[in-house]
Amino acid sequence: MTQPSSSSAPTFYPSLRYRDAPAALRWLATAFGFEEHLVVPGPEGTIAHAELRFGNGIFMMGSVKDDVFGSAGGMAPYVYVADIDAHCARARAAGAIIVREPFNTDYGSRDYAARDPEGHVWSFGTYRPAP
Repeated sequence: MTQPSSSSAPTFYPSLRYRDAPAALRWLATAFGFEEHLVVPGPEGTIAHAELRFGNGIFMMGSVKDDVFGSAGGMAPYVYVADIDAHCARARAAGAIIVREPFNTDYGSRDYAARDPEGHVWSFGTYRPAP
């Protein structure tokens, strides 16, 4: 059942776990331009839960735990970015491993993919699905 929405808040929130979540949080801001929205500290310097903003989207992350969600890896978030080439250059300058250089797709998008320091692959592109 689709629930009515009176706001423009996103309804999809990708989430990843990191072995060193505090370092990942700083790196995601530097390399990809995410902004801290909420950070809930966990025990012994971990992050229990964090929310990072990008445009009108929210990405959730935290430290790896031994629970039903398992460990790091297993997902490749896609993020809309208007200027792929500038974003790729920023990520590369911050040490991102570019696993797929910027390219044009058959459906009119310009995309690239980068690996973060813990091995997660992130896809960025100009394709923006309409709600």
